[in-house]
Amino acid sequence: MTHFSRRNFLKTTAAAAACLVGAQSRVLGANEDIRIGVIGFRSRGKDAIENLRKIKGVRIVALCDADSAVLGAEVKRFEERGEKVETYADLRKMFEDKNIDAIASATPNHWHSLITVWACQAGKDVYIEKPISHNVWEGRQCVLAARKYNRIVQAGTQSRSNPGMREAVEFIQKGGLGKIKIVRGLCYKPRASIGKVSGEQPVPASVDYDLWSGPAPKVPLTRKNLHYDWHWVWNTGNGDLGNQGIHQMDIGRWILGENELSPKVLSIGGRLGYQDDGETPNTQIIYHAYAKAPLLFEVRGLPSKPESKEMDHYRGAQVGVVTQCEEGDVVMSSYATAVVFDKEGKEVKRFGETKKEDGKIARVEGNHYENFINAVRSRKSSDLNGDVLEGHLSSALCHTGNISHLIGQQATPEEVRDAIKGNAELGETISRVQAHLGINGVELSKDKITLGAWLTMDPKTERFTGNEKANALLTRDYRKPFVVPEKV
Repeated sequence: MTHFSRRNFLKTTAAAAACLVGAQSRVLGANEDIRIGVIGFRSRGKDAIENLRKIKGVRIVALCDADSAVLGAEVKRFEERGEKVETYADLRKMFEDKNIDAIASATPNHWHSLITVWACQAGKDVYIEKPISHNVWEGRQCVLAARKYNRIVQAGTQSRSNPGMREAVEFIQKGGLGKIKIVRGLCYKPRASIGKVSGEQPVPASVDYDLWSGPAPKVPLTRKNLHYDWHWVWNTGNGDLGNQGIHQMDIGRWILGENELSPKVLSIGGRLGYQDDGETPNTQIIYHAYAKAPLLFEVRGLPSKPESKEMDHYRGAQVGVVTQCEEGDVVMSSYATAVVFDKEGKEVKRFGETKKEDGKIARVEGNHYENFINAVRSRKSSDLNGDVLEGHLSSALCHTGNISHLIGQQATPEEVRDAIKGNAELGETISRVQAHLGINGVELSKDKITLGAWLTMDPKTERFTGNEKANALLTRDYRKPFVVPEKV
């Protein structure tokens, strides 16, 4: 047992152990095809299929989805191209398939870690979408499984493979603008109400709901849409912080060069501006108090003004990262590009762009999937741009922020101000947030915001100090037989 284990050893079911533990993977020759099985492909999984099919020496040989309609539609596309694939509803059966070398998965968040651990135990390499976990503890289990079984596990944080981002991060870290003062992550992305229904709703007839629920409690569906809107309920999702925001959180931590969780975290936020069946915040500030410089994150799901489709921006970025340094700022307003400004606001440098023959400027994009395949061939996890450990740490920063929110209390604007007294960055940010909410008709004196708990963490053990209520949320109770094992 490592110091990251949180409970006494729980055995996985005999069936899962029999089909997974000790499975052997073949030794790949340099010129042999890498055979991929894809799990979940309503959105991000489609991207995996499209990109992996373009890589020489890669074949997609199997597809798995708990929704037979989604599975059937994708199989039809393969058949129309004359490509044969095996099909599975139950991913455990897919893991038994010895004709599969690696798994690419884009299921709902609550499945990510168990898929990763089981696939590693079955001798498969893994490309797992972000966030790699639904909670902190299970993310660490992914790291342990990857290392124990010598598996290549890539987190779907694609920015790490884009040359412009890599160059910009190196520029900042080498002191191109002097000392970092603060890194700001931004997720200003429109999120309309998901609606409000009354009582239990029917699960689509094409969905095996037991398999879809997997490690999470199999609860009645009490929202209009099963698919996608799972992001906004805690049982299966992590809000926009863990959906879109994980990308920018990852870039922020990367810039700071931090390889542990933050020693102190605070959330201020709520689901404001409408009442629906969602639970996660659509407005949120997360403050990670790293010693080098703070990492401050903002989520805004409401528009710049009512009835508008436009979103606010900060220094020209809506979904991006702004690094403020002694001698200027670096603004990353996309996954691939960055613009450097001096202290007077004058643009002095750009990263991630190239001039084409016709004179137009184009982004320079990397290929995260190709990086994964190259590492599968080399058998070196050090070749990965988004190794599982990086994915775990960045995902966990989202989770610890949400834990602060979940154990927080509704507060008046005065109580919020009192809690952050002396913190200039938080004070400035909450002022902007309050103004933004006011424009959208939200009065915090009436529609109170949730003031999270200031949580202190021991980064070595990845446990909070002096707060067992918070520690209880580092993991969850798993539904048998879909149990993330204590001992991987």
